[in-house]
Amino acid sequence: MDFVQTTFASFVSLIPVTLAQSLILSFVVLGIMIPFRMLSFPDLTSEGAFPLGGCVCGVLLAAGASPVVAIAVALLAGFVAGCCTAFIHLRFRIHTLLAGILMMTMLYSINLRIMGKSNLSVFGAPTVFDWVPFVQPGFPVSKIMAAGLIALVVFIVLNLFFKTEQGTAVRAVGANPDMAEAQGINVWAATIGGVGLAGAFSALSGAVMVQSQGFADVNMGLGILINGLAALMIGEALVGKQTVFRQLLAPFVGAIVYYQLVSLCLAAGMPPPDLKLATGLFVLAMLALPSLRRSRGAAAPAREAFRE
Repeated sequence: MDFVQTTFASFVSLIPVTLAQSLILSFVVLGIMIPFRMLSFPDLTSEGAFPLGGCVCGVLLAAGASPVVAIAVALLAGFVAGCCTAFIHLRFRIHTLLAGILMMTMLYSINLRIMGKSNLSVFGAPTVFDWVPFVQPGFPVSKIMAAGLIALVVFIVLNLFFKTEQGTAVRAVGANPDMAEAQGINVWAATIGGVGLAGAFSALSGAVMVQSQGFADVNMGLGILINGLAALMIGEALVGKQTVFRQLLAPFVGAIVYYQLVSLCLAAGMPPPDLKLATGLFVLAMLALPSLRRSRGAAAPAREAFRE
């Protein structure tokens, strides 16, 4: 009983911190979802675009730039990285996963070049969290409000965009590129633009995370892809993916729930090194569950026929 009470108390005390973190990292989940679901373009660029955005933002903050300018430049850098991945795939006929691995590998060196060292402290630099009214800057409440507002704006804009002609074209390319091309849709433009957009959101997450934690590091994206995929699977299981609204909502809901689950595991005493194993097993279970359900559904008529 004491263990349960202690775990619950620890979990509750961590909720504000993990909620702020999950809202910031939800943009990475969004950056994973757009190529994966909207374009049928499995991509690994997010693991390189996330630290790219953080490194660009950190260097600009250290140089005295405005936090909004730093985020905007980070967005542009992430967009270019995503566009390069899509171009490598389309121009050289390289598989999407391999193109993402190549870009992710190259971005590591690029990030080192941008910062000039492996990590950079930006403590004391202005951040977007300083502009939140009526709350003390740097506290979880200010981070929750700022990240939540950015998430709300991004969600509304994307929901409107994917219902426009251009957004529908992107979804059509993901559904059937040959048919989309036959309908006069520029497959190259839709693919490059869509993957670039995903890279921009991953970089946005990295830029906001650097402003939240006060430092940038070239290894800050290590493992972010598997965490984002786990969050996406949770979100889709909870809210579904039948409509554009639900598909866009899934990354945000999944990120919040996933990082609360991680917080619960830590509060219960799970060693941090075991979290990667637990996350990998969870993603495996979520990916295998639909297949197991279909297998059971197909086996039931066969068993009935055998009995007859």
